[in-house]
Amino acid sequence: MSAASIGFTSENPTLDPNVRKGEHPSKEEMANPNNSLALPRGCKVLSRRTHGKSFWATTGRIDVELEDRTKQSYFIKILSRDSAKDIVHGEFESMKEIYKVVPTFVPKPIAWGTYESAPETSFFLCDFKEMKGDMPDPIEFAALLAKLHRNSRSPTGKFGFDTTTYAGNLPQMVKWEESWERFFANSLRYALDLEISTKGPDKELEALIPLLFGKVIPRLLRPLETGDRMLKPSLVHGDLWYGNSGINIADGQPLVFDACSFYAHNEYELGQWRPACNKFGPEYIEAYKSCMPISPPEEDFEGRLDLYRLRFDTHVSALFSEDKKLRAQVIGVMRDLVERYGH
Repeated sequence: MSAASIGFTSENPTLDPNVRKGEHPSKEEMANPNNSLALPRGCKVLSRRTHGKSFWATTGRIDVELEDRTKQSYFIKILSRDSAKDIVHGEFESMKEIYKVVPTFVPKPIAWGTYESAPETSFFLCDFKEMKGDMPDPIEFAALLAKLHRNSRSPTGKFGFDTTTYAGNLPQMVKWEESWERFFANSLRYALDLEISTKGPDKELEALIPLLFGKVIPRLLRPLETGDRMLKPSLVHGDLWYGNSGINIADGQPLVFDACSFYAHNEYELGQWRPACNKFGPEYIEAYKSCMPISPPEEDFEGRLDLYRLRFDTHVSALFSEDKKLRAQVIGVMRDLVERYGH
């Protein structure tokens, strides 16, 4: 089902005829959003309820009966903030690109838009999939992830993305770059700027940053594109911690969601699996390596993953301003990288 078939355009969604024009959606409508959303023409709403959890949004499930009497369920995410429109747009484009490459790996994205009656309130709509939160089989999961990385093609041949994407409620730097080293450095510097603006300056952090950008990043990333070595930009999910994955109850296959994608070095995706608290443990990295070869120089693989981890840790620290342990974690990883590669 395309966005057009349910009455949407991305910039001007057509709302359901029953919506009260000119009024802000009530709290009840926000929790049960089908009253304020254009669904398939002629469908009958069977049920509506909140579903799932999100740090940043209200989420719900809408069950409908279509004109041909078949049943369909949708998942809705609703945000009310200045950046809401950009957040849902980025998620829609991310999920759309993943769906093009591996349609069984994500719920089908349907539409995104903004309430006519409340411009600061926006939504993302996709097919509903009943999931359980068990960890997926490492081999099955790695095979799907490797398929995404291997078969995706950057539309520009560069690293980046056409649409700004958000991890949580904060944006990522996704400006197109021909060099992965340059793209990653820009992305990490942007994340550090967000983190410092949230948590304030730190003397050790200030001392480590020049060594990180002047020594560590060139040491670990430049060899990937030196001589006859070339990196293929691969589409990444962008926020692949275990909480953004599940198992489709209908067929037992792995699913991922809440994507904030861009085209990157495929190994970047694995950096988020490095912290001990992440349930994507070493068995998932080993399974992935059995599906995708390590980029040369292979001896730098572990160091690259630690560097990529730093990018994720930094963004998470910026998201949770009151958590001092996250700042300490960023400094600890950065210190370790400088000790190993900063000379």
